Amino acid sequence: MTNKTKALLFNFIGFAVFFLGIRLLLGFYLDISTIFLAVISAILASILAPKFGVVKKEGEAKIFMKWLFLKGFREL
Repeated sequence: MTNKTKALLFNFIGFAVFFLGIRLLLGFYLDISTIFLAVISAILASILAPKFGVVKKEGEAKIFMKWLFLKGFREL
């Protein structure tokens, strides 16, 4: 599996975890339409989920992560 594929998979998993968690919490506490729950959850998940990317550094492709709650970039 290439590093680009891993980064894409990590992005999807991070988004999905945040989306489902937010969707379930909002659905439990708020009584609003399901489409609004999905839209609000998608917006919040896209802001809160960590972002992964591949950077070529010193001739090697490395996966880096940036997250709202961490300062700077982290190498995986």
